[in-house]
Amino acid sequence: MTTRIWQAGRFEIGLDKPKIMGIVNLTPDSFSDGGVYSQNAQTALAHAEQLLKEGADILDIGGESTRPGADYVSPEEEWARVAPVLAEVAGWGVPVSLDTRRTVIMEKALVLGGVDIINDIAALTDDGAVELLARQADTGICLMHMQGLPENMQINPKYQDVVGEVARYLKERAAECIAAGIAPQRITLDPGFGFGKNLQHNIALMRHLPELMAETGFPLLIGVSRKRMIGELTGEADAAARVHGSVAAALASVARGAQIVRVHDVKATADALNVWDALGPAGVR
Repeated sequence: MTTRIWQAGRFEIGLDKPKIMGIVNLTPDSFSDGGVYSQNAQTALAHAEQLLKEGADILDIGGESTRPGADYVSPEEEWARVAPVLAEVAGWGVPVSLDTRRTVIMEKALVLGGVDIINDIAALTDDGAVELLARQADTGICLMHMQGLPENMQINPKYQDVVGEVARYLKERAAECIAAGIAPQRITLDPGFGFGKNLQHNIALMRHLPELMAETGFPLLIGVSRKRMIGELTGEADAAARVHGSVAAALASVARGAQIVRVHDVKATADALNVWDALGPAGVR
């Protein structure tokens, strides 16, 4: 894997070895751990601290569930959920990612300070999002592909060529960002597993990650942790019990060139990557 630096706010994140992005959901209705860490800011902060102890390189904090069929959350409610946690973790000296698709939330967070990455399932298509990020000198960006919207994306998704269509979309979004003045080293891409894709679409994307990365030319961030595709492949209906399948999918992603994996189960993923580094194919980690 070619060494690359992801410019992420206060940090230059080296991608010569895969990085683990730990998920901090501040939502009552996320598909896997909704309500577990959203009771109050202290509960969420304790969870975030634990993820760092377990080996997370980046914390990804989100206040809106984007699972299939998720209920609407107002911008005011989303900000009320994330603001106290962002204010605290800003002083921890670790890369902080904000998972949001709303320009108003991005702007509030960037004014607050301490947010290094905007992780956007809508690939900065909200009005003013590209312009806002272009005004920032070094904030990292993750652009994700999604067919449809969370409320309808899993209603019979269709593609002629899922790999080609995802690659074209992500290239177009990256090109728009660059044209607006966003430096390429600030950009990573996410093919959006489970966001307007059925199991066969997800499998095709996973099998063709090397081609996707070669076609787009940007580092890939992969999020498959505990998702429906893992349940379909393992027969495990309980999302919280999909740890083993999720770790296998993370390793499959890294083996195919992914530089960042976004996961719920940080310790299990970190342990697996460390063992594979010692025993597995050269260059995996």
